Amino acid sequence: MSGQTRAPRFPVAPSGAEHPQLAAAVPALIGLEREVEQEFRPQMCARLAEKVAALDLARDVEATTCEDCGARMHSKGRRPHTTVTRFGELDLRPQTFRCGTCKTSRRPLLDQLGIEAGRVSGSLARLLALLGVVVPYELAAQLVLLFFGLEVSPMTVWRSVQRLGDAAEKYTEERSRFFADSHREQTTEGDAPLCVLLGVDGCALGMQVRRKRRRRKGNEPLPPLPPVEEGHFREVKTGVLLLPRERVETSPGRHSVVRRALVTCLGNADQVFDRLWAKLHEMAWLGKNTVVVIVGDGAEWIWRRASMFETRCEILDFWHAVEKSWEFARLRYGQGSKWADRWTSRITADLRAGRVDNVVKRLKKMLPKVQPPEHRVMLETLIRYYESNRERMRYDEYVRLGYGIGSGAVESSHKQVVHARLRQAGMRWSEAGAKRLLALRVLLLNGQWDQVDRLTMVPLAA
Repeated sequence: MSGQTRAPRFPVAPSGAEHPQLAAAVPALIGLEREVEQEFRPQMCARLAEKVAALDLARDVEATTCEDCGARMHSKGRRPHTTVTRFGELDLRPQTFRCGTCKTSRRPLLDQLGIEAGRVSGSLARLLALLGVVVPYELAAQLVLLFFGLEVSPMTVWRSVQRLGDAAEKYTEERSRFFADSHREQTTEGDAPLCVLLGVDGCALGMQVRRKRRRRKGNEPLPPLPPVEEGHFREVKTGVLLLPRERVETSPGRHSVVRRALVTCLGNADQVFDRLWAKLHEMAWLGKNTVVVIVGDGAEWIWRRASMFETRCEILDFWHAVEKSWEFARLRYGQGSKWADRWTSRITADLRAGRVDNVVKRLKKMLPKVQPPEHRVMLETLIRYYESNRERMRYDEYVRLGYGIGSGAVESSHKQVVHARLRQAGMRWSEAGAKRLLALRVLLLNGQWDQVDRLTMVPLAA
């Protein structure tokens, strides 16, 4: 049979199958909606231009002064300026003023309108950034055409995200520095909660390895990106804050959170804890008697920085503790072994009941009998892990107090903040681009996208 060639297989259609047909025309309502939009969009753009002209006429030209020296500025005429708004292209001719002393120029009308450098401004720029925060830039450009009837390039969406994201990242960092000046002296006045749950963890993000942007030569395709080698990854640290009393049981054994607050950074551990501290004060969740419950996976960088909270309860994530026992069980008894399952199930039950001391005694008792040496080394590591985290493993008490014993909240936040947008197939990021996108995604997921309207975009180098 090895010398015979198999005939290719093709899908077999049922007898009498017909090609499916789409409707001959779109529904009448959809057609009418599009006609109305096309009819009134130019009118809305014209009406917007009239309002801008009225605002320009109402300005007091004589009162235009230099922001640096306070001297009166003189008009140098009007220059054309075009910007793209939600209703279409808007042509302006704002006056340009110049200071004879400082030699600086201003266009007060553009400052008053909040028109930033670049062609896209106003609510359209914010909407482009919103789409770019949720989906890849190419898809976002297609959605702009479907949603608003405007053709933009993926690069236009990218620029909106970069300009707004830069402003959001700077604002977040400045707020963190403000609250981080004196960690121990700032407490929230008023009705602060008695308990706040804090979870923090990190995940790897693929980074770009090129130093310069790729350039297309004529009609040739872009050269391929170099491979991502070891060391070209950065850790994104994400923190989540929630109130244990706001957990609800959506189904038997399954809980959901009514409200939460997220922070994230592409930086060091101090930075994410500074942002958590600032977010606690922003939410008015940190009072003199508030217990901060910190759930972590055992990483030392988490416990070292937890000391910034005077009243705290440190909890080792229960499932990380159980996974440590599974690592030894798989090595000793083999993958999929019933003995491994039985041995680990007993440890799991004891840990859940708060009997960590009994577990440690039992492991020490079996230590002399364990062979070969690599098995003994792993068992010694497991014992040290449980002993060093003994005070963080009183799981029966934590459950009774309603604290929770798992890090599912922060791991779920990782997926929503980072994985859903920044870790899709083939994605790699520059440090600046990742920081800007993360800053905007946190605003969106925290329900604070309205703050974007009050951020001033700045021009960025391409």
